[in-house]
Amino acid sequence: LTRREFLALAGATAGLASLGLNAWAENHVEIDAGAVANTNHSTDVLVIGGGMAGLFAAVKAHDAGAQCMIISKGRLGSSGLTPFGKGFFVFDPATETGTVDDFVAAVSRSALGTNNPVYTRQLAEHSLERARELRDWGYFDQTLANRPFLRPIEEREIPLLERVVITHLIKEDGRIAGAAGFRLDAEETVTVLARSVILCTGAGGFKPSGFPVCDLTHDGTVMAYEIGAKVTGKEWNDGHSTRSVNPAACYDNWGDMFDRVPSTNGVEVHHDLGMDVNYRAYVTGNPVEGGPGAPQPTKEIAGGPFVPQEFQHDAPSAGAAPGEEAGAPGGPPPGKGGAPGGPPPGFAAGSNVGGASAGMAIHKSEGLVPADDRCASNIPGLYAAGDALGSHMSGGIYTQIGSSLAGSAVQGAIAGEAAAEYSRSIKAPSIPDSRIAEITDEILAPLRREAGYGPAWVTQILQGVMIPNFVLYIKKASTMQAALVYVEELRDHHAPMLRAANMHELRLAFETRNMILSAEMKLRASMLRTESRCSHYRLDYPKVDDDNWRAWINIYRGEDGSMRLEKQAFDNWPA
Repeated sequence: LTRREFLALAGATAGLASLGLNAWAENHVEIDAGAVANTNHSTDVLVIGGGMAGLFAAVKAHDAGAQCMIISKGRLGSSGLTPFGKGFFVFDPATETGTVDDFVAAVSRSALGTNNPVYTRQLAEHSLERARELRDWGYFDQTLANRPFLRPIEEREIPLLERVVITHLIKEDGRIAGAAGFRLDAEETVTVLARSVILCTGAGGFKPSGFPVCDLTHDGTVMAYEIGAKVTGKEWNDGHSTRSVNPAACYDNWGDMFDRVPSTNGVEVHHDLGMDVNYRAYVTGNPVEGGPGAPQPTKEIAGGPFVPQEFQHDAPSAGAAPGEEAGAPGGPPPGKGGAPGGPPPGFAAGSNVGGASAGMAIHKSEGLVPADDRCASNIPGLYAAGDALGSHMSGGIYTQIGSSLAGSAVQGAIAGEAAAEYSRSIKAPSIPDSRIAEITDEILAPLRREAGYGPAWVTQILQGVMIPNFVLYIKKASTMQAALVYVEELRDHHAPMLRAANMHELRLAFETRNMILSAEMKLRASMLRTESRCSHYRLDYPKVDDDNWRAWINIYRGEDGSMRLEKQAFDNWPA
């Protein structure tokens, strides 16, 4: 190592340290963890998450007679993916030419059987009423959702705690008893006793660049898994891309979606955002030309993911009227604002690169395993809705345009009413003071460490392991097994020694831990599914295997703390 090389390396290391990316280091704590106070709350129904699902969960729980509270890591209607989604699917019998049965059948064909038809049907049957309520609140009249969301919450005087990070779900006597976490803007922990809890915590990823998912890290899924809830859908992959020019500039690539006024759309079933573009990039290299209006690739490539003939892009969209033009793949219909009449920027013709939403699965396909048709988990009193519920509403591929927002609204309403009904049947929970003290110590542990690993650095290592196309998207056993070795090291050695200097870094520490566990789930589920189907593609098992894999994969924590996996047949629901 020459002197010049040493100085260059030292300068690079100093630069990373200034960005908070240094690895093991002394913890320069900015607050006194011993002086952090705890505030207690109690309610019948606790809704965790302030997006579309959380809004309807709280409103319907309140209207069903329950005392309700919302806690959001961000701001109501302004964090997560809710500000980004602008297409809202509505099945209106007065305008649709097909029936609900026709719609469910089309989704099932596109999803290659991976969808749960019970939840697919709910989407169609309840979407129109949810859209009418949103229209009454002014949701379809402006680009930002905060004010329309606040209207029904303030009218009902539902308590709302914003910028509170929930880190623990609390189970007592075999059922849910509440949750705990901390405030981002105050040196304070928060404990909520609740008869029932609804997770509306959204999806998650590995904080990738180029797509607005960086504040979502599967928090609800991991917390529920740790108290015994079953999780599903981790092998599926969202295939959103970003432009090859300035790919990390999220607003440059997707800002037009935020600037649009939401709109509604009818039945238009696709088979989109699978791994076909990722496969082409794997074979031919990046970037890949794509998007509406882009010239179709002229070079034929062998192999790749299976797409049913009915849903190939040279075929009419299922559900579209004769002569009707299909919308942008995976995107909402043209809306007001932004670029009226045009496709979303991420779907514009041009050169694109993948990995923009790395770590996120197909909406509504990953999350807690539903134990019934009312969004209940296998933990009594714990419900989930929207992207926190692995309902497989649309299956392991993007099928119905605009179904994500509509599905969140529909499921939030169903979960709210179910949780309110459940809360009337049980006594108020009691959590021993010793248990609350134990949880508080766990929450504040990163602040009390004299030294440790920086969460930003550990996240960067995880991204380097998980985001490559040949690990997360175009899979094979050898690369996934190699990645799992790294992830297990991060889980066992780095996560327990994460440090935090302030409340913001404390949030990063818990998000990093959650992403590590989510990565393990994705790798183990992907290795177990020895076939290719929908948005899961394996080079070593490239074909659909209906003989062995007409099944979902569920993940749960074993009695010894290890991660266990099981198969649940598509036609065996509920299990």
